Amino acid sequence: MAGAAAVGLAVAAGAVATAGPWDSGQRTAERDRAAAHRRTGGAHHLSAPPQPAPAPSARGVLAALSAPLNAPAETALDQALGPLLAAPGLGPRPAAAVYDTATGKQLYGQRADTPMTPASTVKIATAVAALSALGPGHRIPTTVVAPATGTALTLVGGGDPTLGEDGLRALADATVRALRTRGATTASLTYDLSRYSGPELHPIGPNENLAPVVALMTDEGRTDHSDSGPAPRSGDPAGDTARTFASLLRERGITVSAPRPGKAPQGAAELARTLSAPLSDLVERMLTNSDNDLAEALARQTAIAARRPADFDGAARAVADRLAALGLPQAAAARFADGSGLDRADRLSAGLLTLLLARAADPAHPELRPVLTGLPVAGFTGTLRGRYGAASSGTGLVRAKTGTLSGVNALAGTVVDADGHLLTFAFLASDTPGPDAAQRALDGLAERLARCGCSAGPAAAAR
Repeated sequence: MAGAAAVGLAVAAGAVATAGPWDSGQRTAERDRAAAHRRTGGAHHLSAPPQPAPAPSARGVLAALSAPLNAPAETALDQALGPLLAAPGLGPRPAAAVYDTATGKQLYGQRADTPMTPASTVKIATAVAALSALGPGHRIPTTVVAPATGTALTLVGGGDPTLGEDGLRALADATVRALRTRGATTASLTYDLSRYSGPELHPIGPNENLAPVVALMTDEGRTDHSDSGPAPRSGDPAGDTARTFASLLRERGITVSAPRPGKAPQGAAELARTLSAPLSDLVERMLTNSDNDLAEALARQTAIAARRPADFDGAARAVADRLAALGLPQAAAARFADGSGLDRADRLSAGLLTLLLARAADPAHPELRPVLTGLPVAGFTGTLRGRYGAASSGTGLVRAKTGTLSGVNALAGTVVDADGHLLTFAFLASDTPGPDAAQRALDGLAERLARCGCSAGPAAAAR
């Protein structure tokens, strides 16, 4: 018995170390980015990161992802979670699902196959779709082009909402070098937004949670120098970026006209480019901070990869298609209206969310690993930084994406249980009386999973 306990503790320690968002004290993409910054030479953001390693705690038994979602609940989890799901803070009909990545079994389900409003947990689906379509090393370009013999510059947005001051300066430096090789000191400037189509405003309208969705912007259109959370946003982030770029050219000795919207001419040559961080980094940032601008951008990048229109409808269809291609049950019943979860028309089931997370833990899909490494850590990072506490058994062990709209609250993520099994879970609630009570109830559910030896069935719970 003592030997079995020791083995269980060793497995638990290994699962915590390998399945969570920290590798030797750093998130994977942060480590890769630090290594990239130590390199010398080369263009801005050009070197691709190594492929992420699979999650060793997710053994090669995940073929059961196609198993029925309504499998009978284990007695242990029924006893552990049933009373907590009855909390008034979760509204009248919450949904729940728990999946064991080590055994490939759904351990618990309550309304697990019922599509519900997921709020920001839909970003898990957006992340899986983008990574499966593009790969973790994909980078989003912003370029400057011009006719082969002219100085009519076009700043072409590729859809990178994280383009910042450093990237824009690097782009200006490279553009000026190219102009000087042509003996030019004057230029005209247009900016091309044609990479995206359709409405620029999300159906929620102007909002501090999301800038206009355009293919060219700087720092997500934020006007207060923040890098996460709600913020005042520019009403014209593309125009602002183009005007800043023109100013940078003038500072470097180029006389340039006031920028205006336009489309790059056919056959224009590329003079300069800057690239976003790798998609693995972008996914981690999106999930950790619940970044709506990045979510909408990654949904559109998925649409572009699928050769669909890069608008809300095209992105929604592209995400749905990618999930269907992964062979996940319940994917056909999901509905996507956006990539961020701000639209209440989105619908996902708790069962599908657990399977998406389990797929990200599957050694056969290392490209999806950033979905796990980007999840906020209870009590430490992102949208879970201020939740849980020092005395909570979930602190540092629960990794989960939050979801909050008025009357809608959700939590979906991973936890290592007392038997060392990596569990994926999703709890969705609607018609909740308020966010505080709902969040306490959701956190209590995930915390209970961390304490439970539930993956081994009723006998484990009795130990």
